[in-house]
Formats: sequence, C-alpha cells, structure tokens
Amino acid sequence: MRSVEQTSATENGTDPRVARLHAAVSRLRRELAGHPAEFPDRAIAEDELAALAAMAASGVPEVSRMRRSLLLIVGSIGSVSALGAALMGVRSAVDLFGELPGGPR
Repeated sequence: MRSVEQTSATENGTDPRVARLHAAVSRLRRELAGHPAEFPDRAIAEDELAALAAMAASGVPEVSRMRRSLLLIVGSIGSVSALGAALMGVRSAVDLFGELPGGPR
C-alpha cells in the first residue's frame, strides 16, 4: 500500500511530463542565473525559459510553442558548454510531449 507521499503524479492529476518539464526548466534557470559570464543573447534565453515555466505551470503546454522556445534557448546558450547538461534536460522534457501534428517542422 502506498503512503500519501508516494502518490504518483498521475494519481494526483498532474501530468508527469509537465512535472519533468518544470523540473528541467527550473534547473536550467538556476544554472543560467549562476553562470558568471554575460553573453549577448542571455536575455532571450531567460525570456524563453520564463515562457516554458509558465507553460509548465499552466499544466497544458502547447507543443509548437515549447519547440519554438527550445530552439531560441539553444540558439541563445547552446555554445555555453557549462549549461549543456541542463539544456539537454529541457530538450528531453520537451521531447516527452511528442512531435507536432503532421511531423517535424
């Protein structure tokens, strides 16, 4: 028998993909905030991470919008190797939602 603390995400009504997206976005936001170097597109990455966080908080993220945000984030911070693992976490979380209807675009 499960205790209350062991209740799975699906039992409490939260989509586990949304929970994973929220965790991945939070991690990348923390790592980006703690990264000492300034780079030209940092504000773009921060804005798009805020958009992803809002989508995760809403519980109903839009796949096309998430993929757009992901592309902008990768373009903004993809060359910062110190953020690579956290960035891949966000990508993996977005990938859990599947492809856009009609295939990749």
